[in-house]
Amino acid sequence: MTGNHKDTSITRRRALAVTGGTVAAGGLAFAGYQAAFADGATAEAAATTTSSATSTCMTLMSSVTEGPYYLDGALVRKDITEGKSGVPLTLRLTVVDATDGCTPVPGAAVEIWHCDAWGYYSGYTTANPGGSAPAESEDGSTANDATYLRGYQLANANGVVKFETIFPGWYTPRTCHIHLKVHTGGEKEDGTYEGGKVNFTGQLFFDDEVAQEIFTLEPYAQHSGSYTTLDDDMVYDGGGASSGLLTLKLVKKTDPSRGYKGSLTLGIDPDAENTGAGGGGEGGTPPDGTPPSDAPSASS
Repeated sequence: MTGNHKDTSITRRRALAVTGGTVAAGGLAFAGYQAAFADGATAEAAATTTSSATSTCMTLMSSVTEGPYYLDGALVRKDITEGKSGVPLTLRLTVVDATDGCTPVPGAAVEIWHCDAWGYYSGYTTANPGGSAPAESEDGSTANDATYLRGYQLANANGVVKFETIFPGWYTPRTCHIHLKVHTGGEKEDGTYEGGKVNFTGQLFFDDEVAQEIFTLEPYAQHSGSYTTLDDDMVYDGGGASSGLLTLKLVKKTDPSRGYKGSLTLGIDPDAENTGAGGGGEGGTPPDGTPPSDAPSASS
């Protein structure tokens, strides 16, 4: 655990973030997506904090835990914010078949979920995020406490999904992260995704220097205390992009409050099935009991 200070030295993990290093063995490969924002980004928007790397998915990486805050029944939608305040984050994720030359996997369902700017998850809004933070109910948004910052998107013909969300906050004892699952074989039904199987359960991570800068901004700054860096996180294993470290680009150069674009390539094995148990030690139950009665049912 470390406090809110900024270390400008180039660490090994920082070097991996910059070079997009790829190491792996097991169930899914992550890699930087070289042409992440080829669809009309301006020179200003292309100001990078983390360089893209050539997409590779020759080896597969082990799945990690889904954590204690997963809920079934997330909605299929691009914008998952529901009015939650925070630094804007656009995610572009590309799903490819790592067993077949990294060809796109159209129709794959990518599901993500993460905490809000103060460290609270929908469905578990009374769980203490650690440190000192306002109650989740004080954020002033009209977000549904059972569904905010959760959602699915279905991959297009190029295997690409996009989400509009906010930069996650932090909670003890984890570093800043986003959870994800990749599903295949199901279909959209009643506003959510039904059937099929989970091919991969993983997490997306953020460069420490970027996260530390974001956490000095509002509303993040209202959550004080110690947070965990990548080096000390129980799940992130130091593999850079292959371990889920996002490639990040500023929307407006020198102004992080205007937001970021994050990208990654997800190389899956469409024949694999994953339970979500994974590794990394973030299992168990939430700190403060069960979700509210109107929340979707949590998976086992």
